[in-house]
Amino acid sequence: MPQYIALLRGINVSGQKIIKMDKLRSLFESLGFTKVSTYIQSGNVIFESDEMDPKVLRDRIVQELLTQLTFDIPVIIRTPIELQEVVQHSPYPTVNADANEQRYVTLLSQAPTDAALVKLLTAQSEVDEYQVRGLTVYLLIRKNYGDSKFSNNFIEKKLGVAATTRNWETVNKLIQLAGDAAE
Repeated sequence: MPQYIALLRGINVSGQKIIKMDKLRSLFESLGFTKVSTYIQSGNVIFESDEMDPKVLRDRIVQELLTQLTFDIPVIIRTPIELQEVVQHSPYPTVNADANEQRYVTLLSQAPTDAALVKLLTAQSEVDEYQVRGLTVYLLIRKNYGDSKFSNNFIEKKLGVAATTRNWETVNKLIQLAGDAAE
């Protein structure tokens, strides 16, 4: 059965949109998904479904979150293979990386328009770097993500698409957990 990773945007952040992970697992199970597991409190759900269309999955999850919790939460769906490709195609190597540098990925719900990409590409920072590759914005943060110009909200506003951001360690852990769950 196909395996997916749902990444919910903006839950359990600053006391907003609080969802307990056992409730989130139950919600996914109520949709008929199997082998449901969560990782940390930021809304990362690994699950299996016989549905082959990620957009259908996303729409069902978004609707159920709205129905059960009254939260309108953007959800990004990726397969473990897609997340592995995100890691493999990173423009920022982790080998011999500066210990002060942090890597993040912002996963986009859909491809932005060319005009929206131009809006983002005109944004520069003296400290941080980013590159857009497909449905992923790779971030190299040299100080503190909380102080970076390239927040999730900033990227969403410039690109005009829903997005969610995860740090490098979380992305790699999700890939590992998905592999463990598939065995």
